[in-house]
Amino acid sequence: MGTTRDAGIIPRVAWLLLLLGLSGSTAEDVCDIPLVSKLLPSSFRSSSQLSSSHAPGFAKLNRRDGAGGWSPLTSDRYQWLEVDLGERTKITVVATQGRYGSSDWLTSYQLMFSDTGHNWKQYRQEDSIGSVPGNTNADSVVQYKLQQLVVARFLRLIPLDWNPSGRIGLRLETYGCPYTSDVVSLDGYSGLVYRLSPGSRRAQKDVITLKLKTMRNSGTLLQAQGREGFSLSLELERGKLLLLFRQGRALSAEPQRLVFLASLLDDQHWHYVAVELHSFHLNFTVDKHTLMVKIPTEFHHLDIEELSVGAVPGLDTHKPFHSRRNFHGCLENLLFNALNLIELAKLKDHKVTLLGNVTFACAETVSVAVTFPGPQSFLQFPWTTLSSSGSMLIGFQFRTWNKAGLLLTFDLPQQVGVAWLFLSEARLRLQIQKGGRVLLELSAGSALSDGQWHSVELNCRRSRLTVSVDKDEGASAQASLSFPVTVESHLFFGGCPAGDSQGCRNHFNAFQGCMRLFSLDNRVMDLIAVQQKQLGNYSDLQIDVCGIIDRCSPSRCEHRGLCSQTWTVFHCNCSDSGYSGATCHSSVYEQSCEAYKHNGNTSGYFYIDVDGSGPIKPQLVYCNMTESDTWMIIQHNNTELTRVRPAPGLDQHLVHFNYSSEEEQLIGSISQSQHCEQELSYHCRKSRLLNTPEGSPFSWWLGGRTPGRVQTYWGGAHPGSQQCACGLQGDCVDPQHYCNCDADSLEWTEDSGLVTHKENLPVRSLVVGDIQRPESEAVYRVGPLRCFGDKNFWNAAFFDKETSYLHFPTFHGELSADISFLFKTTVSSGVFLENLGIKDFIRIELSTSTRVVFSFDVGNGPLEVQVESTVPLNDNRWHRIQAERNIKEASLQLDNLPVAAQEAPADGHVHLQLNSQLFIGGTASRQRGFRGCIRSLQLNGITLDLEERAKITPGVRPGCPGHCSSYGSLCRNQGCCVERTRGFHCDCSLSAYTGVFCHTELSASFKSGTSVRYTFKEPYELTRNSSALPSSIYTDTTLRGENVSLNFRTAQSPALLLYVSSYYREYMAVLINKHDKLEVRYKLEGNRDAEVLRSSSAKNLANGQLHSITIRRLTHTVSVQVDQNAKEDFNLTSDGEFNAIKSLVLGRVHEPDDLDPQLARLASLGFTGCLSVVQFNSINPLKAALLHPDTSPIIITGPLVQSSCGSAASANPYAAENKHHITDQSGSVGSGQPLVNAIRTDSALIGGVIAIVIFVILTGLAITGRYLYQRKDTCRNQEGNGVKQEDSPDFPFSNQTDSQNLSTENPKEYFI
Repeated sequence: MGTTRDAGIIPRVAWLLLLLGLSGSTAEDVCDIPLVSKLLPSSFRSSSQLSSSHAPGFAKLNRRDGAGGWSPLTSDRYQWLEVDLGERTKITVVATQGRYGSSDWLTSYQLMFSDTGHNWKQYRQEDSIGSVPGNTNADSVVQYKLQQLVVARFLRLIPLDWNPSGRIGLRLETYGCPYTSDVVSLDGYSGLVYRLSPGSRRAQKDVITLKLKTMRNSGTLLQAQGREGFSLSLELERGKLLLLFRQGRALSAEPQRLVFLASLLDDQHWHYVAVELHSFHLNFTVDKHTLMVKIPTEFHHLDIEELSVGAVPGLDTHKPFHSRRNFHGCLENLLFNALNLIELAKLKDHKVTLLGNVTFACAETVSVAVTFPGPQSFLQFPWTTLSSSGSMLIGFQFRTWNKAGLLLTFDLPQQVGVAWLFLSEARLRLQIQKGGRVLLELSAGSALSDGQWHSVELNCRRSRLTVSVDKDEGASAQASLSFPVTVESHLFFGGCPAGDSQGCRNHFNAFQGCMRLFSLDNRVMDLIAVQQKQLGNYSDLQIDVCGIIDRCSPSRCEHRGLCSQTWTVFHCNCSDSGYSGATCHSSVYEQSCEAYKHNGNTSGYFYIDVDGSGPIKPQLVYCNMTESDTWMIIQHNNTELTRVRPAPGLDQHLVHFNYSSEEEQLIGSISQSQHCEQELSYHCRKSRLLNTPEGSPFSWWLGGRTPGRVQTYWGGAHPGSQQCACGLQGDCVDPQHYCNCDADSLEWTEDSGLVTHKENLPVRSLVVGDIQRPESEAVYRVGPLRCFGDKNFWNAAFFDKETSYLHFPTFHGELSADISFLFKTTVSSGVFLENLGIKDFIRIELSTSTRVVFSFDVGNGPLEVQVESTVPLNDNRWHRIQAERNIKEASLQLDNLPVAAQEAPADGHVHLQLNSQLFIGGTASRQRGFRGCIRSLQLNGITLDLEERAKITPGVRPGCPGHCSSYGSLCRNQGCCVERTRGFHCDCSLSAYTGVFCHTELSASFKSGTSVRYTFKEPYELTRNSSALPSSIYTDTTLRGENVSLNFRTAQSPALLLYVSSYYREYMAVLINKHDKLEVRYKLEGNRDAEVLRSSSAKNLANGQLHSITIRRLTHTVSVQVDQNAKEDFNLTSDGEFNAIKSLVLGRVHEPDDLDPQLARLASLGFTGCLSVVQFNSINPLKAALLHPDTSPIIITGPLVQSSCGSAASANPYAAENKHHITDQSGSVGSGQPLVNAIRTDSALIGGVIAIVIFVILTGLAITGRYLYQRKDTCRNQEGNGVKQEDSPDFPFSNQTDSQNLSTENPKEYFI
């Protein structure tokens, strides 16, 4: 796993533990015996040698014989040195040294292993890296300790790089220990059966382990027979190992597939398999990968009685069941509960029965493959067959992941044309061209890029050409020929030589994959002769090895992402997974409703992912953002009032509640929320609930984690109290009981309340008793789960010194690491996060005031990803960082800027290995620390509790105030951002809009008789008996300017939109004249006629479309704007003061005495149409009329209907807000019978109940409104003070007549 010099870095204890885990060795085994030093020279082979004194036999560590080591004739990447250890041996370490006394040494190399001297397997660390670091001089010894020990007889070392000032030179040693095994060979018709002795003691678990080497990619490997015909099977299918359960002995019984693991198991190498069978689950291992699998209920306690390996016994148990689906290959060290079955078979133990031809040796078949790794690869064979008949037969096999690539090309004789056999869209195509014209085209097969071996045959005989794939199991295509098709001189497989030097032309992608079994007119091509330059020609090939890798097994795509691959890379399709990134690691959803709110979203259904990139799937919840707290609501299958209908013979009624979210989703949501609650309501008539605290409860419920714990208290009471809310408050109907229902009254009563203890949520089940007595009736309701607050979202710490930091345990992000957080600062640089290893590290820092850098090292050198901001980041506003590193790439995103990414090296390390503490806000060196705030820090979906750690850390303070600087822009339409300790809210009291962000427009439909009158303050009480009203009394309501805005939609012309009157017979009127244009009339002096301001910028305002008007006056100057037209300026000739304003009227004016006759007639007509977002200075009369008609200084006559008539979806980004909020049905109706979904007969009672409910609601609103009117504070800048503001953000009006200091004196609020 690492490179060391002589002594090594990895401690011996850790190494032994590694060997223990991977090879099953005991602690007494020390597997470090030198293996090469005692070998004879005949055990060494090489591709070539520079001279006899540079022969491979001299390549022994620390020896000076000959020329002091091995050197090949030429130094290139086609050279190799091979060592035959004599028998299969455990190999744990490879040590290298340069040639003695020279400048010849290797700087990197590849290792290959084999049992037979053929079919080599490349050693890869971390399943990716194929190169091994070598030496830096000729004399020092560099040891390379294998991550996993290798069992092999042959070792081959291939130089990759060497000293540029010298040549290839090598001495080596390997260390390991002997390997013993028992082997059996099965030919597809043979097998082995082990039967347990009757009555033998059952183990707590059954463990089956073996190694396999298969000659076929499919076949039944093993079947474990249990009681009553239940069985477990392991079957090879297209190179994958499947785990199945069957009911019935016959293989024809329909299997239940549980899982498959691994692939490419038909590579003719040994593979380790283990099945550890427990009562309710099993562990399934192939090579290094293990899956834990839940066993289906019907197969619990399988109790294995018989184990069949290979051919399954037929009716005659001494004869095998013949099938091509039987395993064909070799097995090694077949153990059942540590019992060696192959050894028992050798000893002819009566418990083991052999079926068919079983041999105790592995018959190795030599099949030499060749790998085409890149675009420069090709293999050339000469065509030596002379056929006067023009016949031709070419055959070979290939396997690849690529959908396209050239397989074969050759020239036809007499310049007839060129033949290309290639893959296109994973289909095999043959094309013959001449001069750019296609003479012939055939196609066969499909899905040939599946990594399986496919055989190809190209046969031309008797003027008929046939292309076939996979023989009998595949497909073929034929064509009659009018010209001869045969090979002129050479065939090129996989590609062409560079420079077209031999007439080979490739118009297609080069082939990347493996080929084998080449035959030309039934002559098998010897690839070893090709390797030795005795046959044909080649370039950039790996001969005698198939280097295919399945990058999708196991899949690196997380969260159910779909993995696909080519020869060199894999790709994850994250569609519909809810995750994004190169490996589908990062969630595309926020973790809470709170986070959605602070992105500017409004109420509606949202997917939330409570653990981000963790294993819990996203869930759909409703986010109610209409209140100051953001509520997450999770429904279950019955939230209505439901009558209990007792079943005959049952004393209790049991009901389960199934939630829309899964178990882990529920628990995660509750855990991260600041507060959760669930209504629990019981309406009763002669149906007792909990009895007394000393007695057994009649009813109870289960809550918490599945299946839930029994709870004997009711909503509103404390856990374990066996009480209801009235018992806690001391106001139960019967003081001798602690629940109203326990009074056992003939009258309907109820016990209702909220369950707020999170450890007991959600309510899972309800058990209702005392329902079988005569006259007993009961109705229950369990409301939806409601939670607010996100403990993670606002978890923050403030770092006030460059040397301060928080430390946490080591971050474990070996394969995938995602880090996200928010920060704000006033400094230009600092390290946010750092974690170190021996060589590896990970770090995120602010390098300049505009640049964030994400850097890391996984052993192959540092890699950096940078994002540059166009604005300074030290602006004391929140900025978000999201960094991710996986085996494909590293990415970094800052705020909403484009994601910056860097691809990982194609053949690089993948495991991030860290061992120090994780430092937040600083570094281990206490230099370049960060000063500022860090919030909501999450690593792989887990939030670090910065606040708790900050409480005990000097130089760091928990929490971080001041959120309006970042989120204040979310408050729209003159709404004001008000600070909270954890977040903010929008105060809409000065806005004509409502909603969580003051974005919801308020519209109303007016009829001709509708009138909304808003009364400004009355004269002082002292003037009641006076005969005159001195002007000083009205100075508080004298205006020197107005800001008026409104939207309207109407077809009426003329029409009065808005009218403001005064006690001095002055007025302001906004109207549409008979020409459908806007007029504004000001009468600011009682003895003068009104001044008329006519707008000419907009026409046809009575066209039924939505229009907006803005009017601003400052003394004599008036500006008018209609829609998006240019502003128009007017000048008044009056004194510029609007004295003693009295009232504002929308719609019909019922007191037109002060108006001139023309305007009076118009005012009496009323207004028919739509008005919305009406604002007069700081007064919002329409908002007051719609939201608080009974508590504000509003008089409404005629019909006034709230509607959405003032919305314009094209101009209103919030128009799509889901306003159908989930509301709770009233659970209490006083002493009357409750309304339930099963009680629908008494309509009079229902009407009475509704009236009572409405009365209660209106009374509450009246009390609330009186409280709201007493607010004296206006929107102030509360940055940093953390004031908790509990006032309603939707306070709809103010009695200030002027919010811009335009009045002669400060406006006051004094009415109530």
